[in-house]
Amino acid sequence: MENKTIARSLRLLSQLMELHNENPFKIKSVANAAFKVDKLPFAISTKSREEIEQIDGLGKSTASKVWELLQTGTMTDLQQILAETPEGIVEMLSIKGIGPKKIVVIWKDLGIENIGELYYACNENRLIEAKGFGLKTQDEIRKVIEFKMAAQGKFLYAQAETLVENLSAELLLWLTQTGLAPLFSIAGAYRRYNEIIEELDFVVGADDAAAVMDKLYLFAPLPFEQSSSNLFTAMSPFGLKIRLHVYDKTDFYLNLFKLTGNEKHVNSVLQLAGNGPFADENEIYSKAGLNFVEPELREGLNEIELAASGTLPQLITYEDLKGSLHNHSTWSDGVHTLEQMATYCKDTLKLEYLGICDHSKSAFYANGLNEQRIYAQHKEIEALNEKLAPFKLFKGIESDILNDGSLDYSDDILKSFDFVVASVHSNLRMDEEKATARLIKAIENPYTTILGHPTGRLLLSRKGYPIDYHKVIDACAANQVVIEINANPLRLDLDWRYHRYALEKGVLLSVNPDAHRMEGFRDMHYGVYIGRKGGLEAAQCLNALSLAEITAYFNTVK
Repeated sequence: MENKTIARSLRLLSQLMELHNENPFKIKSVANAAFKVDKLPFAISTKSREEIEQIDGLGKSTASKVWELLQTGTMTDLQQILAETPEGIVEMLSIKGIGPKKIVVIWKDLGIENIGELYYACNENRLIEAKGFGLKTQDEIRKVIEFKMAAQGKFLYAQAETLVENLSAELLLWLTQTGLAPLFSIAGAYRRYNEIIEELDFVVGADDAAAVMDKLYLFAPLPFEQSSSNLFTAMSPFGLKIRLHVYDKTDFYLNLFKLTGNEKHVNSVLQLAGNGPFADENEIYSKAGLNFVEPELREGLNEIELAASGTLPQLITYEDLKGSLHNHSTWSDGVHTLEQMATYCKDTLKLEYLGICDHSKSAFYANGLNEQRIYAQHKEIEALNEKLAPFKLFKGIESDILNDGSLDYSDDILKSFDFVVASVHSNLRMDEEKATARLIKAIENPYTTILGHPTGRLLLSRKGYPIDYHKVIDACAANQVVIEINANPLRLDLDWRYHRYALEKGVLLSVNPDAHRMEGFRDMHYGVYIGRKGGLEAAQCLNALSLAEITAYFNTVK
């Protein structure tokens, strides 16, 4: 075992001891030993136990730990303290800029137990008020986490979006300036609005494909390398793989189609349509005897049957949304005031209503509202409704689902809201039976209007707790509870793969940004994209209802 490996184990032990507030003298002793071992001019593994005890800076106690590690490959003290520490907390120790003292605040004061939750908290601006933190530290932590996520070679759709927009513009401009009059499009998982992107596929159709390929080395922003006869690849500065497919114009739409849908969809359609050439993608479906299938639906599910029978859904658009529900203000952990959030929705987004859902009292880490503050907030909402009419703020709350499935307010408090979003934020380590029962009990609460982010997942960083989707959706159908599509790009929860089952059961979905600042309302675009993947129509979306319609709905289900 190398000295550096031993030093890392000792350093980790000292950090964990500090996390658990152990004796400062012992912490310093182990940390000093880690430094000493790392700098030794000889391999400590070649020494006897007695010789290790004589090494300056180790001492008998630490030397025994090193000897145990050399003999067994493990260290009892380290294993015991690791068993008492959430895995995600240990992983945080690798983040530059936050040591054990800051991690204690993150863990104990904010209730955050893994890097995914920490990243989400940074996006919610939750760290800036915590002891020892500030805006600069929060931004640095977010950047480090984004770098770690990028190192996995996987990106959130929203993270890839800016790159796609910029690279598309640069490529199209360069191709046009070459005088090759190209056809050009993004394809692949990005065009299908997949929530996770591992590579970007761009497709070019030119009068002279060979001329484009000959000149591609002149494209300055990215150094493309030829991988096959029609394929060029490059790596973005952030680590996302770029694939550029170049074809003659006559082959453009066939290959765009092939590179967009999943294999099952593509093969099924081309068996009916043949292999072209095609004037556009519409002609491909027309020759197959099918209605046109939007790219986001080309997942090899039942879209071919629906296209054949003329029963494809009329997919929701962003313009269909009439209001925004599930949003936070400075009353809890939001950045902007109620009036700022409402005015932005009214004047900038031209929406008809805003549902404010600050955190409930159990979310102490997010400055959740106790009963007295709820009353004060409702008074402010009533005053703003007079000032901003006909625009309306609805009195909502994001009420925590407690461990036993109950909500964290009494019925008298719950009935004072126009609507209630019920969400799980704590005790996330549950098996499927426990998680399902917990959600169903909350769904059966007569004051629950919307089930918030049903699995608690954070994409690329935290798996959601396992649930029996069918049982949960069935319970929502039986109790007239809406299911949220949490539009935050880190969540996109409910997963689109279960939208169709919910819609078939008559459950309404709601595209909710979970906005903690005015800029967060933009996330509704991502919610719409993922709703479209799931086959969502405007008539099946709660916040596509007009102000009059949703007012009547809240009055009916309350």
